[in-house]
Amino acid sequence: MIGLIQNDTVYEYDIRSLILAFMIGEKIELTDHVDSIYDFVLDVSYKEEQMRLTLYKKGAFLKEEVLSGNYRDKKAFKNPVKKAVYRLFSYALDKELPWGTLTGVRPTKIVFDGLAEGKTQAQIIEDFQKDYLASEEKAALCTRVVEKEQGLLSHFPYEEGYSLYVGIPFCPSTCLYCSFASYPIGAYQEYVGDYLKALEKEAEFVRNQYQGRKLQTLYIGGGTPTALREEDLERMLDAVSRRFPFEDIMEVTVEAGRPDSLTREKLKILSRCGVTRISINPQTMNDQTLRRIGRNHTAEDVKEKFYMAREAGFDNINMDTICGLPEEGMKELEQTYRAIEKMEPESVTVHSLAVKRSSRLRQVKNEYHHYGATPAMVAYAAECAEKMGLEPYYLYRQKNIPGNLENVGFAKKTKECLYNILIMEELHDIIAIGAGTSTKIVNRGGHSVSRVENLKDVFQYIARVDEMIHRKEIKMNEK
Repeated sequence: MIGLIQNDTVYEYDIRSLILAFMIGEKIELTDHVDSIYDFVLDVSYKEEQMRLTLYKKGAFLKEEVLSGNYRDKKAFKNPVKKAVYRLFSYALDKELPWGTLTGVRPTKIVFDGLAEGKTQAQIIEDFQKDYLASEEKAALCTRVVEKEQGLLSHFPYEEGYSLYVGIPFCPSTCLYCSFASYPIGAYQEYVGDYLKALEKEAEFVRNQYQGRKLQTLYIGGGTPTALREEDLERMLDAVSRRFPFEDIMEVTVEAGRPDSLTREKLKILSRCGVTRISINPQTMNDQTLRRIGRNHTAEDVKEKFYMAREAGFDNINMDTICGLPEEGMKELEQTYRAIEKMEPESVTVHSLAVKRSSRLRQVKNEYHHYGATPAMVAYAAECAEKMGLEPYYLYRQKNIPGNLENVGFAKKTKECLYNILIMEELHDIIAIGAGTSTKIVNRGGHSVSRVENLKDVFQYIARVDEMIHRKEIKMNEK
């Protein structure tokens, strides 16, 4: 447990975020004195032109950092504060973080901003290391991804269009690590019809509201959309395509992530309706781990459904993997990538396990000997992806990733998912419909983003869909 003493709260969020990057899941408690009951106590004392950060270990003084200047000038002072906290805990734990002081989702923004200022890639990489104490490796990865993104974005006028996300919050079962809005399809089947009716109402509103703009990318996710029965899946796709003709959209992605949700007929339905890209996500190709994380399929099932999708005509298939699943090490990761290499998907997303607050894993993590990715695991997965002819094209980070690592999407040229770039970089409106979804509306000039959250509970969403529509209408009219 960590104690935090402070006579002002101006940097409390930044301090907490950075401590948790070093010690994921650790409890941080506000206190007014140094006490040996805490593993560490950080005393943050603000004076008019000085800020003093003193770290104690089990009640004993360990190290101190002193910063001079007007601490209320957050633009100038935030980075020095985070660097001071980083140095204290790096010293105390004898540990460095690959992304240094960066705790946000989008480190790529630093590269975009640097390029806009006329900086070279070399200068930006140097800034990452100097200003944020990030490793040269991560800085180079970030600049490489942005270079790829800029090349892809230069080929179409995304500012003139928008994207649509359709949320289907049903799954065959809930995975151990999952924190998304997800409900077991077996228990909710009788409510699917009402859910789709509400979804269609929200889709109709979006169509009418955006009549003057082109829908450029469509992403149907969840949950697992293919958990729907064949007739419900077809109904949902028909309802969306009637309002947004798929042939007019640059890419249409459907998450078919759970192999145990797929049938030959469902794949035919996806293909017949005009879906251009699907995900079949093993996460791991180790049967013991699959059982451990609550997935009711085997590695062999993944292969079977992958080749079934090929037979249905899909030439753009993504596969997600997670480095650092409970009780998995390099041996299991190597087995996963040997199997994936043989299937030759068009894209692979390399995730680092995140121990999310609302996931079941967070509650039972102490039952496992080890979990969480290591830098070596992430580097190995990236190396395998590149050997398969895939290049990194989008990157994002999450809180609660042990090791302070990242998630990266790799793809063959021309097979990248533009939606993934657009939502991560917040470049145009992403309108989201369905329970538990989040709309992002880019305001004039692209300098800020307004978010509109839909209710997570399926029953509340069905009952209050008019309210969800009204919330969107208000934000859209403010733009």
